[in-house]
Amino acid sequence: LYLPCQRLRNESIRCWSNIPFITVPLSRAHGKSFAHRSELKHAKRIVVKLGSAVVTRGDECGLALGRLASIVEQVSMLQNQGREMMIVTSGAVAFGKQRLRHEILLSQSVRQALHSGQSQLKDMAIPVLEARACAAAGQSGLMALYEAMFTQYSICAAQILVTNLDFHDEQKRRNLNGTLHELLRMNIVPIINTNDAVVPPPEPNSDLQGVNVISVKDNDSLAARLAVEMKTDLLIVLSDVEGLFDSPPGSDDAKLIDIFYPGDQQSVTFGTKSRVGMGGMEAKVKAALWALQGGTSVVIANGTHPKISGHVITDIVEGKKVGTFFSEVKPAGPTVEQQAEMARAGGRTLAALQPEQRAEIIYRLADLLTDQREEILLANKKDLEEAENKGRLALPLLKRLSLSTSKLNSLAIGLRQIAASSQDSVGRVIRRTRIAKDLDLEQVTVPIGVLLVIFESRPDCLPQVSALAIASGNGLLLKGGKEAAHSNQILHHLTQEALSIHGVRDAVQLVNTREEVEDLCRLDKLIDLIIPRGSSQLVRNIQKAAKGIPVMGHSEGICHVYVDTDASVEKVTRIIRDSKCEYPAACNALETLLIHRDLLRTPLFDQIIDMLRVEQVKIHAGPKFASYLTFSPSEVKSLRIEYGDLECCIEVVDSVQEAVEHIHKYGSSHTDVIITENEKTAEFFLQHVDSACVFWNASTRFSDGYRFGLGAEVGISTSRIHARGPVGIEGLLTTKWLLRGDNHVVSDFSEHGSMKYLHESLPLPQRNAN
Repeated sequence: LYLPCQRLRNESIRCWSNIPFITVPLSRAHGKSFAHRSELKHAKRIVVKLGSAVVTRGDECGLALGRLASIVEQVSMLQNQGREMMIVTSGAVAFGKQRLRHEILLSQSVRQALHSGQSQLKDMAIPVLEARACAAAGQSGLMALYEAMFTQYSICAAQILVTNLDFHDEQKRRNLNGTLHELLRMNIVPIINTNDAVVPPPEPNSDLQGVNVISVKDNDSLAARLAVEMKTDLLIVLSDVEGLFDSPPGSDDAKLIDIFYPGDQQSVTFGTKSRVGMGGMEAKVKAALWALQGGTSVVIANGTHPKISGHVITDIVEGKKVGTFFSEVKPAGPTVEQQAEMARAGGRTLAALQPEQRAEIIYRLADLLTDQREEILLANKKDLEEAENKGRLALPLLKRLSLSTSKLNSLAIGLRQIAASSQDSVGRVIRRTRIAKDLDLEQVTVPIGVLLVIFESRPDCLPQVSALAIASGNGLLLKGGKEAAHSNQILHHLTQEALSIHGVRDAVQLVNTREEVEDLCRLDKLIDLIIPRGSSQLVRNIQKAAKGIPVMGHSEGICHVYVDTDASVEKVTRIIRDSKCEYPAACNALETLLIHRDLLRTPLFDQIIDMLRVEQVKIHAGPKFASYLTFSPSEVKSLRIEYGDLECCIEVVDSVQEAVEHIHKYGSSHTDVIITENEKTAEFFLQHVDSACVFWNASTRFSDGYRFGLGAEVGISTSRIHARGPVGIEGLLTTKWLLRGDNHVVSDFSEHGSMKYLHESLPLPQRNAN
């Protein structure tokens, strides 16, 4: 009975094979593939194609049960999210081969035992197994395995076996289409495979040892054909390689292609196929392009790698940079990988310039910040208006986003300081040693390489970091927040204008593509150091996501001020007010105020509390402080909180020793201060507090590259290796060793050799007085 489609309230109706049913509305109309990875999360209907190398074990006899279980778990997770999942699977031949080999061995052993009258077996040869027989023996077992696995997630699976004839016969095509739609309607996962038991014999090959595999490459074309027929949004093809490479995987120059566009086949050299299966990468690419032309997005990825196979499918659907994504839309600009390579080449050219030339670039940028002030502030105004209209940014972040004339003037002053101090930063000799006669060794400063700086709501960070990278000869990739897009765009344009005076425009790149931060953190072959500038959550996320790339920075800025019994009344309120109220959103703002117990209920304590109330600072009581009060402020949930606003915690300690212990237990090794007139107590605090910055009678806010005379900073590091504290030019340099000899060989220094080691320290060359 055919029922006409009707639209019900709050529901969508679709008719397939004359059968109407209610379903979740699709997130988009089918007909055009997704243009960007970030859109894949909207995919409603998904086909997952499992290649033979994914499904079978390494010995090519039997199934990889662990991998299959992981794939089933991911498919079930997506199915339970309301998506419509289908699987095109290989594996019946391999599973059947395992079963038939077992049966043949058992049969031969019984016959041989009866014939010889003893249990001792001789070597038994396994006959060549016919592929169709293997498929017939393995298909039921393969499906039973899938059913058992999906049952664990309360999902039903159904088997569909097809041949090429099913697509050539119009009636069979309609029947297949209707069956699949009906299964999807009932929330059943169809598991599709070629019916290898009845297809025509293939051309002989030795793909699996002892088995003529039925043309497994048909599963690539089968998956593509089904994806288009069923109007699916996404086809995921899992194989035993990471994706598509620009040359055969394993060759020296092979690079994984992140996005593949129609017409790019000419630039690709295809290698051999995988260890099992008939498809090969060329067949996969052809099938993928055919599906793409039909409106289905495609990703080819590795389904066998133990570190990623457990989440490869869900990662792809979440839009993460996994495998090769096929897209019909070419981006207007370079990819982030190309930008990183441009930054490295530009950085090397930059490092080769004379110090005066690098300084000239920075001076030019400083001039542009003031000369183009109106254009910069106009772009910043757009960002502020958009942020306020969307209402997504908290007040502290809005303050960070805002630029002003005074901020730009301060930036220009800082940049000129960097230019003046950068004259001998790169190539400076820091050690000279005479190893032996006519054999001299030098250690010299060199750039780190390519820096990736990720920053939130801080457009003023862009020229600061750019100037430090230029001064230190480093290539630079910048990834700013979307909330500062207009400001970042014009500031980057001005930076490249300054770089152009010496032909190194490409040394500083702004990433404008839809790259996720997590994907950038995986570019370990292109990026040498990551520097996050933003919230503690951003820093933690980057530290977690970075794969093989060091991260410089601090995850939290929990700064303390300890008020000692010998503190000056005049200094205490000034320093505390400045530390907390001057810029509460800064990472170097006071978060916990430690007060000596003897100061409670004194006029000095009352002055501190009154000042904080006047400044509208919300006070949280530490557990010890709360115990002294009848009516106390709200007790803190944790003593490890970075408020980033007009809030702070007050806690009581019994001595400077206890203050130090509290800081070590609850601090973040950022910046900590003591206020006292007792020099002995102050020196104890300075020597024993293990933080990047430790101050006596000075505001925490002095922990800053500009205030330290560094001109600016790329951030404040609480790391214990390389740079620590505010990081300026010196923190962006490393060293290399230069050895100058004259026909020297190590054998000359052996016991019976003619030369002796001297290891004499040599004087360093005079530094540039300017």
